[in-house]
Parts: sequence; structure tokens; C-alpha cells
Amino acid sequence: MDVTERLAAVFTAPGPRPELAGRLGVFEPLIGSWDLVVHNYAEDGTVRTVDGEWHFGWALDGRALADVWISPARTSRGGGVDGEWGMSLRFYDEKIGAFRSTWLGPGNGWVIPFLGKRTKDGFEIEADTGGVRRRWIFSELTRESFSWRAEETLPDEDPFVRQRFEATRAVSG
Repeated sequence: MDVTERLAAVFTAPGPRPELAGRLGVFEPLIGSWDLVVHNYAEDGTVRTVDGEWHFGWALDGRALADVWISPARTSRGGGVDGEWGMSLRFYDEKIGAFRSTWLGPGNGWVIPFLGKRTKDGFEIEADTGGVRRRWIFSELTRESFSWRAEETLPDEDPFVRQRFEATRAVSG
């Protein structure tokens, strides 16, 4: 077994641990691969739309959910097109009664720790980084699709939607 197989074998898990299944159940519909339409909003009102892909799976002995986000999608890259590959790790922390989530975006040098909670139709996570309040909201969560948006709020300003994703279950992954 090579190092890639060994790492995958110890990192991934077939499902949540039984004692955590109730807490982590909010993530169950996300497991698998998703095709994305990514809308990036600039302060001047312009919108840049690209594609992307998002892959979710159980991790760390079923104690967490891991995901890898890629935009533009690998199939769209070529001719020097680059983008971001990022990863989040999410787990429920009983001590604080909330989800912890950390986004790692090496292309932009981002490490953002979030706290999260269930919502009526999904979940949301929040962080405060350098005076900017960030909310990432998963909504309309079904087994075949979901919506996602990233909001930023500067002090004394209204929330600004930075990104929106339209996600549909990938046919092949």
C-alpha cells in the first residue's frame, strides 16, 4: 500500500460513529460529489460565474465530515487556468453545543475557524475574521441539490453576499 492509500485509509470513514450519528446527521445528505455553478459577486456589482466541484465524506473514525471544494472544476482547467482547492473539516463539539468547522484555502492563504448550528433546512457557520463577520449558509438541502451562500458584514454595514453556489448531485465523481 502506497502513502496515498494509507492516508486515505486512516483519514476516511464509512459513516459517522453510532454515538455521533444524531449530531452529524445534518451532514448526511451532503455525502458524495456535487457539480457547482459558482457566482462570485464584486463590490461594484459585477458577477463572475464559473463552475466547480465539491466532494464530501466522513472522516477521522466517523467523528467528522471532510470536504474538498475545487473551482473552477478540474474538467474546466487548461491553458493556464488556475483556481482554488480548499478543504473543510466539521465536527460537533459537545462542550460548546455547536459545530466547529475550519476552512483551509491554501491558494489564498486562508484558515478560517467557524462555529455552526442546524437551521430549518440545512445549517450555517459563522466566523469573525479581522472585523469581518462571515456567514456561510447551506440551505434547501436535499439528496439531489442544495444552495450555499457566503455573506460578509463589515462593522456598521449591511451583509454583502460574496458568493452563491447552486449544487446538484454529480452524475460521476
